[in-house]
Amino acid sequence: MKNIDAVQSFLALGQESRLNIFRLIVQKGAEGVTPSEIKESLGIPAATLSFHLKELYQANLILVERQSRNLIYRPHAEQVASLMDFLLFNCCGGKVCAPTKKDKSIN
Repeated sequence: MKNIDAVQSFLALGQESRLNIFRLIVQKGAEGVTPSEIKESLGIPAATLSFHLKELYQANLILVERQSRNLIYRPHAEQVASLMDFLLFNCCGGKVCAPTKKDKSIN
């Protein structure tokens, strides 16, 4: 993933409503979710929801498929995985990042 792609993803996710929408779409996974389900779940007005979905789509974080009269939104799994890989590239200097038992204790 290029820096500019990561920045575009972060900008899309840097707004609370879009982050909530994205999290809901990710929770639904391959099953997908319709705009009306998102609206019901998060209470976002239709026009505002449409704008936020467009932003997430343009950032390549979600996919949309038309099924009959419905639009189904799903996470773009490869893009999300690439973003995670980008964030964690060479994490902890290449060492295991899991905390040790010693790190977990509070003195």
